[in-house]
Amino acid sequence: MHAVKRIEIISDSIELPKILNSLKQSEIDRYTVFRNLESSGVSGSDEMIEMVYIIAFCAPEQLKDAIEKIRPILNRFGGSCYISDAMEVRSLNCTALI
Repeated sequence: MHAVKRIEIISDSIELPKILNSLKQSEIDRYTVFRNLESSGVSGSDEMIEMVYIIAFCAPEQLKDAIEKIRPILNRFGGSCYISDAMEVRSLNCTALI
C-alpha cells in the first residue's frame, strides 16, 4: 500500500475537455469520468445542466500543479473540487499472477 491523493471534481460537461487536459498536463492519467449526472447546488445555478463527476488519483507531489490548473476553470465556469487522502492497494508485480 502507498499514499495517494484522491481528486473529485463535479462540473458541467462542457468543461470536461479542459479539466481532463489540465489533469494530463499535470501527468495525471488515472481518472474515471461519470457522465449525465444530476446535481444540486454544485454549479451555483438552479437550472438543469448536464454534469460530470471525475475521480482521479495521483501522487501527493502532483497535486499542487493539478489544482493550480483546475482552479481557474472551476472559478470561471462553476463546479466543485474535493481533495482527500487515500491508500492505493495493488500488486506492483501483476505479471506474477499470470
